[in-house]
Amino acid sequence: MDDDNPLGLFLRARRALVRPEEAGLPAGSRRRVAGLRREEVAVLAGVSTDYYVRLEQGRERNPSAQVVDALARALGLEEDAVDHLHRLARPVSGRSRGGRRPEAVSPVLLRMMEGWHRTPAVVLDRCLTVLAHNVLGGALFAGHTYSGDLLRLVFLDPDAREFYPDWESVAVNTVAALRAVGGTGHEDPRLIAAVGELSLRSEEFRRLWARHDIRRKTRDSKRFRHPLVGELSLEYESLTVNGAPGQQLVVYQAEPGSPSEQALALLGSLAAAGTEKSHEVSGKDTYS
Repeated sequence: MDDDNPLGLFLRARRALVRPEEAGLPAGSRRRVAGLRREEVAVLAGVSTDYYVRLEQGRERNPSAQVVDALARALGLEEDAVDHLHRLARPVSGRSRGGRRPEAVSPVLLRMMEGWHRTPAVVLDRCLTVLAHNVLGGALFAGHTYSGDLLRLVFLDPDAREFYPDWESVAVNTVAALRAVGGTGHEDPRLIAAVGELSLRSEEFRRLWARHDIRRKTRDSKRFRHPLVGELSLEYESLTVNGAPGQQLVVYQAEPGSPSEQALALLGSLAAAGTEKSHEVSGKDTYS
């Protein structure tokens, strides 16, 4: 994933994205770096240039909360990115998650999801792997090479840009959400492996990962171009599963009375018919 200086990497990446005029500084015509210079960040944050350089180089790794907040203001960070910066400055040590058991979804949550016949719902882990879905949630993402892995669906699936009409926006938000839910990521071998694979196989992922954008997946709208029912415009809400840290429940809904609601109803009918047919075939095989 990142090297052993995640704080320095984050600071360098974020200052490269800040235009001088956004920070109230003259742009000039002879700037040799993208974004802000180190000394400019130091002045804006009220720290010495030497101290800031040591932070980026990893020679100083534990800035105070006040300094972290000042750096966040200087870099114009949003709330999720500020929280991430604080975690980088105060990493929590703990046992590696390498030997943990595969994640299980609560049976109660599964039953709840199955009762939502008009609402697609999926449960994702930190790597955006689909741990569970209801019938409509499965139907929404069905038919792709990586239907069960929303990270790889976006960046590796040959149908991704057709399935997501606003692919660029989806890609940016996916990477930002991955960084947000993954935290510093150093104790999660699966996340490290996923980032390594995507960095090798997708130039777009590699470019976006280097930006260090941090944005939690909370609520938004998303367009899909489904191979069976056409275009869908759905609102989604992402909820953390308190009983299973790292899991998130994502629920999609269409605006009442909209063409998307009609298309979603059609998708539900097709999925239900497919499920019934599957059960009939299974039953014949069982009792023949």
